[in-house]
Amino acid sequence: MSTPIMTCFANQLLIAMPALDEPGFARSVIYIFEHSAAGAMGIILNSPIDMSLQEMVEQAAPEATVIPAKGKQIVIKGGPVSPDRGFILHYPHGNWEGSLRLNDDFTVTTSKDIVTCIGNEQGPEKQIIALGYAGWSAGQLEEELAQNTWLTIPASHALVFDTPIHERWSKSIQALGIEPWQLTEHAGRA
Repeated sequence: MSTPIMTCFANQLLIAMPALDEPGFARSVIYIFEHSAAGAMGIILNSPIDMSLQEMVEQAAPEATVIPAKGKQIVIKGGPVSPDRGFILHYPHGNWEGSLRLNDDFTVTTSKDIVTCIGNEQGPEKQIIALGYAGWSAGQLEEELAQNTWLTIPASHALVFDTPIHERWSKSIQALGIEPWQLTEHAGRA
C-alpha cells in the first residue's frame, strides 16, 4: 500500500469559495506560512479591524516613533486563534528575534522588537500587520481542500501587499483567470 504524497501549501493563498459562509472566513484570502503533516497556519489578509498601526504601536511600544504615512495602515484580524498575538508579514528585511524567513519574498515576524520599527523607516517598506492567525490540525486543511472549500494560488507581492484590502478576494480569483461571478455557490466533484 503506497502512502499518499502530501502537497505543501506553504506560500500559497487560500481563497474562500462562495459557499463558505462561516463567520470570519467568508470571502477570505489567507496566506499560508506553515504547512506540514502536523497542520497549517496562516494569516487572513482581508479582514480589517478597527485599529490603525499608530494605535497598535501606542499600545505595544509607546516609546516608538511612527511616521504619519505608515501610522494610518489598517491592522488585520489574522484569524480566530490567539487574537492577542501579533504577526507581521513582510518582505525579508531586518533581523528581528522572532522572524521566520519563509522564502525570498516573505518573512513572518512575531517578536515584539519589530513593533518599535514597523511604523518608521527602520521597518519593512511593505507589511501586513495581523492580530491572531488561522490554524488547521493535521489533515484538516487537506480535507477542506478536497471538499472544495478553498481555491489556491501561489502568493505574490502584488496580491498580498499592493492590492487594497477590500479587493483581495476578487483580485485573487481573477489571478486564476476567472471572475468571481463564475464560481458556483455549491461545491461538487466531477
